[in-house]
Amino acid sequence: MADERPEAVTGAGGGPGGGDTAAAGPGVPARTVPPYPVGTDTDTSTDAARQRLALAQTALLSALVAGTPAPEGFDRRRLRVQSRALAAKRAAVVGRIAPELPAILGEEYRPAFLDYARHRPLHGGHRQDALDFAAHLLAQERPADPAARRQLTRWWRDRAGPKPPPARPAARLVRAVRLALHRR
Repeated sequence: MADERPEAVTGAGGGPGGGDTAAAGPGVPARTVPPYPVGTDTDTSTDAARQRLALAQTALLSALVAGTPAPEGFDRRRLRVQSRALAAKRAAVVGRIAPELPAILGEEYRPAFLDYARHRPLHGGHRQDALDFAAHLLAQERPADPAARRQLTRWWRDRAGPKPPPARPAARLVRAVRLALHRR
């Protein structure tokens, strides 16, 4: 009776991918051994290639979300279009998480957020992004309308403190009524 185990193939290029195939035992699939021993110059060239790829990916991501120049080999116009689309998506998410911001700022919300997001990548999540956006506007003494600026300041102070606003239904109702009265 013949042995049905796969035998080790010797010589370079004997297995798939140019490596050797070694038998692991009966019923165990054969494994592929790399065509070079671990710890050779090929490992260092792989590490260098990975570093170059990581740098290229970082440059691309930075161009998309932080407004840095487009890396070599990329269409600058297309990257700008994609960057604006990502910023618009970010503005929509922040507007859903903090619906008071679009309500306070009105038509000014979207252009102001896109201007803010152009050179500020998202960090800390979308809630933190909403707080940072409000702080950015207040630091620039915006919005121009004093009543809207007071509302934005109150909104930011309610959320930027060490503890979140109360979650009790009565407290939420009181805050909603206060906000409605201040809009008038």
